[in-house]
Amino acid sequence: MKTIIAAYSGVLRGTGSSILSALQDLFWLSKSKVEKQLQIISVLQWVLTFLIMGGRRSQWVRNWAIWRYFRDYFPIRLVKTHNLLTTRNYIFGYHPHGIMGLGAFCNFSTEATGVSQKFPGIRPYLATLAGNFRMPILRDYLMSGGICPVNRDSIDYILSKNGSGNAIIIVVGGAAESLNCTPGKNSVTLKNRKGFVKLALRHGADLVPVYSFGENEVYKQVIFEEGSWGRWVQKKFQKHIGFAPCIFHGRGLFSSNTWGLLPYPKPITTVVGEPITIPKIDNPCQREVDFYHSIYVDSLIKLFDKYKSKFGLPETEVLEVN
Repeated sequence: MKTIIAAYSGVLRGTGSSILSALQDLFWLSKSKVEKQLQIISVLQWVLTFLIMGGRRSQWVRNWAIWRYFRDYFPIRLVKTHNLLTTRNYIFGYHPHGIMGLGAFCNFSTEATGVSQKFPGIRPYLATLAGNFRMPILRDYLMSGGICPVNRDSIDYILSKNGSGNAIIIVVGGAAESLNCTPGKNSVTLKNRKGFVKLALRHGADLVPVYSFGENEVYKQVIFEEGSWGRWVQKKFQKHIGFAPCIFHGRGLFSSNTWGLLPYPKPITTVVGEPITIPKIDNPCQREVDFYHSIYVDSLIKLFDKYKSKFGLPETEVLEVN
């Protein structure tokens, strides 16, 4: 019993070594097998939270050891390409959405990949559906990792009344993009997504393109064609509830050869691009929004093209912008 308590305490304190030693004593397993099981458990608890359920920001929660096992399961990696000034605020556009945005969560809502060390003085806030914050327990769980509702009031507050050095991470493609994600496909829903650019202009927050190579590889999904009954149902859910139900699968809990909710352990590499300087315009006109949106789209494509071959894609691969 004392061994079990020691292992659990290690998770809360962030002492991964104590978890390993305690579980090895309890189950007589090799270190590599124990690490693999801990990685699976850490990912499973997040997947169940995401599916079933939908305090304040806490560095203690962000540094839990369980997130390091979560990171190593895939593994997930964060790549910095440019410095960010602490005197500026930022809006990161995260692409693609994937099924669950696993790279966005691990990189920006935990310290597993060292976001605070890579970008010292920058406070990341991952924006997600406002509906997730209606449940008290889930709300506190999300907020402890620095997750905020993706609505105008929350974003306005962070970018105008919270000083500088803030970075809002918005998964721009949202539910619509998740409907088309499938292994081997690199496409983003962006052509008509301009609200985040207008927000950036209103606050003078610099835009930062972010691309996660491998985000679409961790689940397999049934893709319904436009005009089909399946896509009609998905769009109705998206319109009225805010998310679109997907038919997807990963691997099983006990075997990688069976279907289940666990994502496939495929590498996810998140590359944070060069910030685009944005002026502060209280009431930007459509022409100004379109101008900076086009700059953002070009920057995202250049980021993709520069790093695609480094992370397993052929030089001929083209980012599809819808």
